[in-house]
Amino acid sequence: MNLPKVVSQEEWADARDAILEKEKAMTRALDALAAERRKLPMVKIEKDYAFNGPAGEATLLGLFEGRRQLIVYHHMLKPNDESPCSGCSMFTDNIGHLAHLNARDTTLALVSRAPLAEIEAFKKRMGWTLPWYETKDDFNPDFGVTGGFGLNVFLRDGQDIYRTYFTTGRGVEALGSTWTFLDLTPLGRQESWEDSPPGWPQSAPYQWWRLHDEYAAQ
Repeated sequence: MNLPKVVSQEEWADARDAILEKEKAMTRALDALAAERRKLPMVKIEKDYAFNGPAGEATLLGLFEGRRQLIVYHHMLKPNDESPCSGCSMFTDNIGHLAHLNARDTTLALVSRAPLAEIEAFKKRMGWTLPWYETKDDFNPDFGVTGGFGLNVFLRDGQDIYRTYFTTGRGVEALGSTWTFLDLTPLGRQESWEDSPPGWPQSAPYQWWRLHDEYAAQ
């Protein structure tokens, strides 16, 4: 194994500072990209979709759980799946505590073609508790997922639902934290430093953050 060059502390600090400058530039570029996402046009959903969940049959509107934004990850678990997708499952393992997304009026849910009983069995095996629904129709292909995986974002305005964003492939690799998910949504992190359209909900950064068991006390 060829190790990196060994240098003095001063040389290391200079090299680290050069990388830090590039990292800060990347952070600013990602912030600007997230601002562009918040200004993307939307598509109104006119079709009704059906799902099966732990509480019974559900609609796309029901998946929002009363919140304004919905992030849906299309997990590749299929009927009688003897070899569940390791990539989709690594993605799911990396999802943070949902209380932080919920505090920003955002719900995250998984959907799959597998029957609900098989979804629940796999959730138990993996130790997951996040919402996961069985699709009952063409929801996957209608939203860009034709045999693989993907992630869609939706916005609710009253009873009306709009599709705002979609990604797949390596577009999901860096996701998992509250921040990365919120950066995909039309409302964003909802913090005052963000470049968002006029009228978007915003509050001061840090002040809304809580321990995940403290949000109900607000």
